Amino acid sequence: MRTMSQRTTAPHTPAPGAEQHPALDFANSLLSLPTGPLDLLGTPEEATAWLLGHDLAPVGGRLYRPCTDRLHRLRGAVRELIGARTTDAPAPPEALAAVNAALTATPSAPLLHWDAERGLHRALPHPADRIADRAMAQLAADAAELLTGPDAGRLAACGGAPCTRFFVRTHAARHWCSTRCGDRVRAARAYAKKRAANPS
Repeated sequence: MRTMSQRTTAPHTPAPGAEQHPALDFANSLLSLPTGPLDLLGTPEEATAWLLGHDLAPVGGRLYRPCTDRLHRLRGAVRELIGARTTDAPAPPEALAAVNAALTATPSAPLLHWDAERGLHRALPHPADRIADRAMAQLAADAAELLTGPDAGRLAACGGAPCTRFFVRTHAARHWCSTRCGDRVRAARAYAKKRAANPS
């Protein structure tokens, strides 16, 4: 599978809704392009850069392979839940469990601390080895909001094969996540129509 470092051009712009919902962009970070699959979180370095780009990791933070693998598993669960929502299918229990586990992996309330400089104070823990936990908790919370909030009923899967991205419909007639996918589908239809009219 190709990674970001093995390509020279950006494969996509964020799908509609992804700028408001990082979890949607997270779900869409595993792409199916005409040239093959592309994982934007393929390596620990790429996963770290993606989290930094979405303000989900501190500057100087770094992920390692085990945490990157955990991100991949959460992404799979989020994709399953969004896919189920777009088809009105029951939510897969394993995917629900994975998102709920990520939601509860870090404290949601600032804990009480003491040090000589500040005395008693409250702060959320943020040690370097919890970067993935905190990022996953935030992505899971956003996924829960996306799946139950006002945009849930407008979630859709892109109809432009081989694209597997999800998006939030901006209008009822929208079937594609991008102009690129729409153009590809229209070009394929025109080609098929031309071949049908001229079989030779």
